[in-house]
Amino acid sequence: MKEIAIIGPTASGKSSLAIEIASKFNAYILSVDSLSVYKEIDIVSAKPSKKELRKIKHFGIDICSVDKHFNVEQFLGVYKEAKQTCKKENKNLIIVGGSSFYLKTLLTGLSPMPKCDRVTIEKCEKMLTDITGAYQFLQNIDPAYAKKITQRDRYRILKGLEIYFATGMKPTEYFLQHPPQKIADVKIYEIVIQRDILRKRIAARTEAMLHLGLIDEICYLEKKYTRAPNPMKAIGIKETLAYLDGKIKSIEELVHSINVHTSQLAKRQQTFNKTQFANKISLPLDNLKKKLEEELA
Repeated sequence: MKEIAIIGPTASGKSSLAIEIASKFNAYILSVDSLSVYKEIDIVSAKPSKKELRKIKHFGIDICSVDKHFNVEQFLGVYKEAKQTCKKENKNLIIVGGSSFYLKTLLTGLSPMPKCDRVTIEKCEKMLTDITGAYQFLQNIDPAYAKKITQRDRYRILKGLEIYFATGMKPTEYFLQHPPQKIADVKIYEIVIQRDILRKRIAARTEAMLHLGLIDEICYLEKKYTRAPNPMKAIGIKETLAYLDGKIKSIEELVHSINVHTSQLAKRQQTFNKTQFANKISLPLDNLKKKLEEELA
C-alpha cells in the first residue's frame, strides 16, 4: 500500500486528478476538505459528483450534519479508517483537498488530550456559550496560549478550557509536557498553477455552481439549519446569503464577490503550502500527473 497527498489551491484540479489517478492505480481517496465533510452542502463545496463517488470509494465526504462541529480529531479518525480499509483491501490511498491544516496534522501529530469527566465537559461547554468570556478566561490564565488563537476559535478555546479544568495546568505548560507524535509519513505532490489560469478556473467553477442551483441549495440550508452553524459562514454561502438579503444587488455582483473571496482563499492556501510542507514535489498539472503515475506504477 502506498500513501500520497495531492495539494494545491482551490479550483486547481486536485479532485479530478485524484479520481483519474485512483481509477488507474487501484486507490481509494481521502478528502481533506472542511466543507465536503458536511451532508447536504453539495454544490457550494464542489464535491465530486454522485457518479464519481460511485466510481471511486471516498472517505471524508458526507459524514457530518451541518449543525454539528467537525474537528481535526474526527478527521484523524476518518484517516485511520481509510488506511485500515486500504490495507485490508490492498488499495493505495490518495489524500486530496484544500484544507492542508488537516494534512499538516497527519505529519506532525497532535498532543494527546487529557481525559475529561462529564462534569468537566459540561462545565467547559457551558462556558463556551459565552465565547468572548471563555476567551478572556484563557487570556487571564494563559496569555501565551490565548495569543496563538483567535477569539472565535471554538475548537481551540474548548480544548484550552478542558486541559485547564482536567489537569489544573495551563495549556501552554501541558503541551510542553505532552508533545505531538507523528501519525503518518506521506509523500506530498503540489499542483503549481499560474495565477491568471487559476482565476479563470475559479470564475468557471462559480458559474457552474450557479447553473447547478447554488442559490436554491443555500435557501434550503438556511431554512433547515439557520445561519448559526459554522459552515454557513463559508465562501459561496455567505455571499449568497448577502444576495438574498439584498446587500448584494445582482447576480453579476454575487459572482464577482465569490470569485474575489475564492481567489483570496487560494492565495492563503498557496502561502500555507509553501511554508508548511518543505519536502514536496511541485509541478504543473500535466507534469504532476506523469510523476504520480510513475510513483504508483
